[in-house]
Formats: sequence, structure tokens, C-alpha cells
Amino acid sequence: MTQSIIFAVVGVFLITAFTNVLATLKTILISKKIMNPVYFLVFVDAMIFATIVAKMTNSKGIHFTIAYALGKAMGVFIGGKIEEHLALGIFEVDIFLNNKNKMIQVAEKLRETGYTVNNFIARGNNGDKRYKIEVVIKRKEFKVLEKIMDECGVHNPTLKVKNLNKVNGKITTTKIKTV
Repeated sequence: MTQSIIFAVVGVFLITAFTNVLATLKTILISKKIMNPVYFLVFVDAMIFATIVAKMTNSKGIHFTIAYALGKAMGVFIGGKIEEHLALGIFEVDIFLNNKNKMIQVAEKLRETGYTVNNFIARGNNGDKRYKIEVVIKRKEFKVLEKIMDECGVHNPTLKVKNLNKVNGKITTTKIKTV
């Protein structure tokens, strides 16, 4: 392989990885119903895809195909890491505890932090009395919830975590208090 072919193969790999990062982000944004950036991402992805396909069809040998496939795989990996970092979305978390005092302590600490919290008496397995804390929280702030539970001595509680598309009304979904 000549130096120009090696640069072309590396270029196909890098560009394909980049476009697959865009495609992964596009999918995430569509699933979260955040549409405005999607149009731009689709346009850029289509332009690059057309260029890569032209390069692939005019080349000889399997090295461009392998570079393309490896780039796709790397793009999904990188896109997943970016998605983990962005952590877009809103969770509704139900925390089930047996100890009423721990439930009160966690609920009050969440309220002090700025979250909207509901708490209930529930019936668990075999009808035993349990206490439920319901909190709506941004996905990227889930570690804040874990930290609060840890500070209150709550370890490995039963959690029910649901993805929400949006929240309306007087529900605070962030620890940052509005002024």
C-alpha cells in the first residue's frame, strides 16, 4: 500500500467514525424529542456519506471496506460515551424503604436540595407496610440522588426508575433552584 492509500484508509475510518457519532447523537435526540439539531446532523451526515460512498465505489481492495466498518463500530462506541456524558432526559425515581425515619430523612434532604418530592405509604411484598419516595430528577443528576441516599444511610434500596419525555406544572426537575 502506498502512503496516499494509507492516508485515504485512515481518513475513511476517521470520517466514518465521526458520521456514526453524529448518527448516534441524532438517534438519541430523536428519542428525547429534541428535533432542531437533528436536521443539521442529518444534513452533515448525508453530505459526508455521499462523499464516502463515492470513495468506496471507486477504490480497489477490501481495505476501504474494513476501514469503513471499523469506523462505524468506533463511532457507535464514541457516540455511546458522549451520550453517557450528556445524560439527556428526565427520570421519575420511586424509592421504596422499610424505615419511616429514613424515608422522612431522604425526602426532606431532597426537598432542601431543590427537588419536588412526594412520599406515600405503600404495601410491599406480602402486604407489608413500606414507604415510597417519588422524585423527578434530571438523568445527569442521578448521582446527586445516590449521594443523598448514601448520606442518609440508605444503601441498596428498591428503586423503580422511569424515563419521562417531559414534565409540566410545578415540578422541579433540577437541584438548581430558580431565583
